[in-house]
Amino acid sequence: MKHEQLAKDILSGVGGKQNINSVVHCATRLRFKLKNDNNAKTDELKNLPGIITVMQSGGQYQVVVGNEVSDVYKALLQVGNMNADEPVSSDDSESSGKKESLLGQFIDLISGVFTPILGLLAATGMIKGFLSMFTSLEWLDPSSGTYQLLNAAGDCLFYFFPIFLGYTAMKKFGGSPFLGMAIGASLVYPTLSGLSGGEPLYTLFAGTLFESPIHITFLGIPVILMSYSSSVIPIIIAAYFGAKVEAFFKKIIPSVVRTFLTPFFTILIVVPVTFLLIGPIATWASQLIGAGVSGIYDLSPLVTGIIVGGLWQVLVIFGLHWGIVPIMLLNLSTLKADPILAMMFAASFAQIGAVLGVMLKTKNTKLKSLGVPAFVSGIFGVTEPAIYGLTLPLKKPFIMSCIASATAGGIIGFAGSKMFVFASGIFGVPALISPTEGINYEFWMAMIATIIAFVLGFVLVYFVGFKDPANPEAAKQAPEPVKEEKAALEPNPNNRYEIASPMTGEVVPLQEINDATFAGEHMGKGIAIRPTSGRVVSPINGVVQTIYRTKHAIGLVDDQGVEILIHIGQDTVQLKGQHFTAHVKDGDRVSVGDLIVEFDLQAIIEAGYETVTPIIVTNTADYLDVVATTSREVQEKDKLVTVIG
Repeated sequence: MKHEQLAKDILSGVGGKQNINSVVHCATRLRFKLKNDNNAKTDELKNLPGIITVMQSGGQYQVVVGNEVSDVYKALLQVGNMNADEPVSSDDSESSGKKESLLGQFIDLISGVFTPILGLLAATGMIKGFLSMFTSLEWLDPSSGTYQLLNAAGDCLFYFFPIFLGYTAMKKFGGSPFLGMAIGASLVYPTLSGLSGGEPLYTLFAGTLFESPIHITFLGIPVILMSYSSSVIPIIIAAYFGAKVEAFFKKIIPSVVRTFLTPFFTILIVVPVTFLLIGPIATWASQLIGAGVSGIYDLSPLVTGIIVGGLWQVLVIFGLHWGIVPIMLLNLSTLKADPILAMMFAASFAQIGAVLGVMLKTKNTKLKSLGVPAFVSGIFGVTEPAIYGLTLPLKKPFIMSCIASATAGGIIGFAGSKMFVFASGIFGVPALISPTEGINYEFWMAMIATIIAFVLGFVLVYFVGFKDPANPEAAKQAPEPVKEEKAALEPNPNNRYEIASPMTGEVVPLQEINDATFAGEHMGKGIAIRPTSGRVVSPINGVVQTIYRTKHAIGLVDDQGVEILIHIGQDTVQLKGQHFTAHVKDGDRVSVGDLIVEFDLQAIIEAGYETVTPIIVTNTADYLDVVATTSREVQEKDKLVTVIG
C-alpha cells in the first residue's frame, strides 16, 4: 500500500494506461514502451518524491526508482489493472510516428528478454561463486551430497537457460510464453543430447570449420545435434519464429479449436525447424561472435580493460549496457568464463568510493542523507542511486569515478582475470574464483584492482573536490547584492550574526517539537515557530541554496556563510507540494523580508499535519554557539537567532 500513491502518480505521469504499450523493470528502473513519449509529463515525474530521475534511451521511457522498483512495479500493475504476462496494449494508433533506431530496437529487445530473469541469474551465480570459494578454501568436499545439491541449485538456471529465455523471449515477441518454454525444453531434452555420443551415420561439411557428424535424420533430412544447454541466441531466434508461426495459425484456425490446434501446429513446425536450421546456424554465429570478442580482447587486454572499465557507468546511464549482456552470457556458455564481467566489476566500487568522498566533503545535509543508501546499494552492484542522486549531478565525482574504474579495468585486463558466473557487487568476489584453479594470481589482481578503484575514487573526489551546493564559497561567488540605504541585520563587530524570523507566530523550543531529529538537534541548533500566517520570508541576506521539490523545506546560506534550513510543518513532505507555492528558485539572491514561500495554513491543518516549523543553523559545528530568542511570539523580520562566530 505504501507504494500505491507513487504508482498512481507514475501512471498519470507517463500519460495513463492508454499510452503504455508495455512495461518491465530491472534492478532500479521501470522501463516503459510508450505509444507517444510526448504525452508523458517528464518534468512532473522527475519532481515526484521516490523518483530518482527520468530518461529516454534505447527506445524506452525509463523511470529510475531505485532499490524498491519491484514493489513499485507490482503496485503499478495493480493500480493500472495490468497483467505482467501480457502487453498492456498493442494499439499503436496514437504513436508519435517516430521511427526507432536499430540500436534502440536492439537494446529494447535485449532488455525485454533478459530483464525478468536478471535477479535470478545473479542469485544462482552467487551460489556457484560461493561454491567455488568454499571448495578452493577446502571448506566443502565436491563429492559430498551438500555440494551436489547446492551445485544443482546454482546450475539450474544456466543449464536450462533455453527454457527460461523461451518464456521471456516469446512474451517479448508477443507470443504465448509457455510455447516458448516448450521450444526451449526441446533444445535441452536429454535423450537427444545422448544420441550424439555414438558412431555417426556420416559427416557434413567435412574438413571445414562447420564439420558436423550426423547421428539422426528427420524425414530423411540430416539433423546436426549440438549442446544447447546454457545457449542464448538459438532460443531467442526460435522464439521470434515461433511467435510469427503462432500468430499465423491464430488467424486461420477457428476459435472453437484454436486453443489446442494453434500450439499443436506451432510446435510441430517450430521444433523441427529449430533443430534443422535455426539451432546450428545460431550456434555457429554465437561461436563466431565469441571468437571475435576474444580476438579484440587478445589484441590488448590492458586497453580493452581501460575502455570497458572507464565507459561502463556511462553505458549504465543510458541503459546501453544491455547490449553487452548477451556477449557476456555467450562467453559464459561457450568459453565458461567472461573477461568483460571482470573488467567492469570494479566500476561499482569506484562509484561508492566517489560517493564516500562526497559524503565526507559536502556540507549539504541532503547530499549526506542521499549518500548512505547510495553507498549501500553500490556495494551490491546497484549504482543508479549513486549516479543519479550524487555523482552525475555534481559532475566531477562522476568523472573521477570513471577514471578510477578505468584504472582498475586496465589492471584486471592486463592480469587476464575473468568471471566464471554472472554476479555483481560484493557477490562478484567469489565469481572471480576459477572452479578448476581456485584462488590464483588473476583473482588476487582483481581484488587489488577493486581496492584501488575504491580508494582512487575516494581520493580523487575528496582532494580534487567539486562544486558543493552547501559550500559557503558559493555564496561569496554570487553577484554582489544591491546596496540598500539601510541594511537589515548587519553583523556586528563582535562576530555575531543575527538571523531574522522568517514568519509570524508562536516561538517553540526545539526540544518541545514532536520530531526526534530536530528535537535532538541532530541537524543543528535553532528554534521553531508555530505560524499564524501562511508566509515564509527570507531571514538573511544571501542565496537560496535549495528549494525542495515539495516546497515544504528551504535551504539558504547568508553572505557570511551561515546555513539555514526552514522546514515548514512536520511530515508535510507527504503533501507532495500541495498547498505550497514557491516564489524563488535555487540560486536566487534574497534579502531579509523577501517572500520565499506561501502556504495554505488552514488547509495543511485540516489535512491533519502539525505546522510547527523548525528554523535550523545546519552548520552549527562551525560556530561557538547558536542562541535563540527568549520571546514567546515573533513577527516577520524580528530578531530570532544569534550565531556566535
